Amino acid sequence: MLDKTYSPADIETKWYEHWESSGAFECGKREDAEPYVIVMPPPNVTGNLHMGHALDNSLQDALVRFERLRGKDVLWQPGTDHAGIATQMVVERQLDAAGGPSRTDMGREAFIEKVWEWKAESGGAITRQLRRLGASCDWSREAFTMDEPRSAAVLKKFVQLYKEGLLYKDQRLVNWDPKLKTAISDLEVEQKEVDGNFWHFNYPIDGQEGRFIEIATTRPETMLGDTAVAVHPEDERYKDLIGKFVKLPLVGRLIKIVGDEHADPEQGTGALKVTPAHDFNDFEIGKRHGLEMINIFDRDAAINENAPEKYRGMDRFEARKAIVADMDAAGFLVKVVPHRHMVPYGDRGGVVIEPWLTEQWYVDAATLAKPAIEAVETGKTNFIPKNWEKTYFEWMRNIQPWCVSRQLWWGHRIPAWYAEDGSVFVEETEEAAYEAARAKLGADVKLTRDPDVLDTWFSSAMWPYSTIDWPDTDSAALKKYYPNTTLITGFDIIFFWVARMMMSGMHFMGEVPFKNVYIHALVRDEHGAKMSKSKGNVIDPLEFVEKYGADALRFTLIAMEAQGRDIKLSEKRVEGYRNFATKLWNAARFCEMNEIAGSDSAAAPEATLAVNKWIIGEVAKTATAVTQAFDAFRFNDAADAIYHFTWGTFCDWYVELIKPVFWGDDEAQKAETRRVAGWVLDQILVLLHPFMPFITEELWHATKADRANDLIHAAWPEAAEVDAAAGEEVNWAIRFISEIRSTRSEMNVPAGAKATALVVGASDATKTRLADFQEMICRLARLEKAEAVASAESKGAAQLVVDEATVYLPLADLMDLDAEKARLEKNLEKVMKEAGALKGRLGNEKFVAKAPEHVVAEAREQLADLEAQAEKVKAALARL
Repeated sequence: MLDKTYSPADIETKWYEHWESSGAFECGKREDAEPYVIVMPPPNVTGNLHMGHALDNSLQDALVRFERLRGKDVLWQPGTDHAGIATQMVVERQLDAAGGPSRTDMGREAFIEKVWEWKAESGGAITRQLRRLGASCDWSREAFTMDEPRSAAVLKKFVQLYKEGLLYKDQRLVNWDPKLKTAISDLEVEQKEVDGNFWHFNYPIDGQEGRFIEIATTRPETMLGDTAVAVHPEDERYKDLIGKFVKLPLVGRLIKIVGDEHADPEQGTGALKVTPAHDFNDFEIGKRHGLEMINIFDRDAAINENAPEKYRGMDRFEARKAIVADMDAAGFLVKVVPHRHMVPYGDRGGVVIEPWLTEQWYVDAATLAKPAIEAVETGKTNFIPKNWEKTYFEWMRNIQPWCVSRQLWWGHRIPAWYAEDGSVFVEETEEAAYEAARAKLGADVKLTRDPDVLDTWFSSAMWPYSTIDWPDTDSAALKKYYPNTTLITGFDIIFFWVARMMMSGMHFMGEVPFKNVYIHALVRDEHGAKMSKSKGNVIDPLEFVEKYGADALRFTLIAMEAQGRDIKLSEKRVEGYRNFATKLWNAARFCEMNEIAGSDSAAAPEATLAVNKWIIGEVAKTATAVTQAFDAFRFNDAADAIYHFTWGTFCDWYVELIKPVFWGDDEAQKAETRRVAGWVLDQILVLLHPFMPFITEELWHATKADRANDLIHAAWPEAAEVDAAAGEEVNWAIRFISEIRSTRSEMNVPAGAKATALVVGASDATKTRLADFQEMICRLARLEKAEAVASAESKGAAQLVVDEATVYLPLADLMDLDAEKARLEKNLEKVMKEAGALKGRLGNEKFVAKAPEHVVAEAREQLADLEAQAEKVKAALARL
């Protein structure tokens, strides 16, 4: 017996534990079935579930549950990422809070041991939270980027790339975090707008007394490392200076003036100071002109021994002040212009990032990118929506060498060993490195391992195949489940993860890692603003799960996921879909009370009644719509189709239309209707399961206690025959009833008042339908009767049109028409006045320009609502 009230908390944990313990999520149980494979973007082991994760995993789970119901052998591969910097910082903070020894005091091995301890105790919070959301991934195959199989695969990949000449050591600029003392990726850099200055300096031209070239900089401290001044080759102001030298103030070094098209005559003074060791653009200019690269910072971003003695040891910002003061004192400071500009910060360390010239390990990304570009160009891998291909190509076609080394302790340690003479030996094990070193340098060689670890993206780039047994190329699982079918992820990691998986998969597997890449929307707050802690508008998905249930949150996110459009998430929407779940629950209770049970067959039962033939046809149309929408990654359309069928077609109409059958005496009709209604409810549960797995599994068992299978392993609806004639008959009745209901509502007809509907101009088919559906029409439209007549008196009657017929609804005896007309006119006046005020606000350019975007959007929505209300009131007045 179903409880009177639907309570998500009572069913969600129960069913998840049942599914997981019964092995319902595990792949490989349908040996001959077509595989369907998705890899979960591995969340950071330090992470907690945020709304982006909730969307990402709700979409993935909807797809895998859909494909599982279609009979495929589904592998949804879960796992977590070791998150080098983030995890190291978490553990360091814990050590600091406990007042224990620091990382450096402990030493590398003891610290790494501490990290593993932390990971074992609290590193799996996010996987527990994903279970709470209903993620049906194969947890028996859960992977971790630093577990033993993945670590072995990483070593194999590094060594192979090195021996193929695609991985090497080089001196280049990196994003250096002076606080964490490591190179970081572009993804870990946040651009922040800050108030700063442009300092304009005069650099004296060598050999031309009294002549200067004026440069402007936001970073005066870097001038100590200048090795050139660049001007545009066609800039008339400086053409004669190209090839000459300036004497670098405070340093005394002669530096060359070079002609380079990067110097924009329209920007600043048109002359650029060039510091190749501390600016990414300058580095490229330096390479083009063979300039010296002078690094003037140490790893703490303090001035080093390559600068004049006075500034050595100074912090970079302390040195900035000293240099500006010294340039002013020497007469070289022209002016200081306030300037608001973007400055790079480390997202973890929180300090300004310094472009820094240092020796690091690099991957030849340009070579690896070529087949990955071709794979998307030829459609082997498709981006959905397609416009994201442009983003992918833009980056891939301009790709730079990929810095893969990090100066951390937590991560995959680089498998490179150095001899005392500087020789490097790259092997998968220390034993193999010694073997190679002894063969080259003799038996007494001593090796030291590279202290650096690999960029986290190096290992996550292997995720689609390292999680399926690679490098064991004979693995049956690898042969079956690679390539993956689909990847679902956010646009922000197309460069950093998607592109690198494409390069890695093409190189090591000779095939694309996935056939489809679905890029989902960004979840914003209800006003369209990006969620951030500083704004205080971050929504915790688990709070919504606790309050409304996981099913309601999942359905909200999936229903709002329209291709190319961000999600504006409001609590009211989640509450609304919880109400939808309640509506379904109550419909199941109605079935239970009328002895309607689940069906024994996936095929539609035989039906003789038009209403039953109609609903079977509506199920078929809905199943087709949901299937086609899923296949096209139109998640919102799939959700919309099953929502409207469940709430509108089944609960609002079918349940009402069959009530007279149960009130009647025809036992054969009752039996048929019970069979059909039970089958329809089953189909709803199957079609809704990918969106709302918990309530559907509960009702699946509650409506038929002796089910052979759980709903998670049921069969997706088969194509059922659509009886077009029966469908048109019932749809006509629904249109007829809806028009009368709408008119009664608009005209405020008392609920208990029953009119007679006079139908003029009815065809023979309509007359037959009026007779066949008389009882249903009268009960649901609150009519005394509905009859076809040759003509009708229009005075005092509301008029409406249904297909070819005009329906007259005499109301004069049921209500005060003059009073109703006055009420409608007063209502119209009020609505028009409010609409006029809103139009005035929206017509004010200052309001539109200065008001927050969401306020303007809300005003436009309110105006549209008011205008729609006005049209309805006008229509009601016209009927009088």
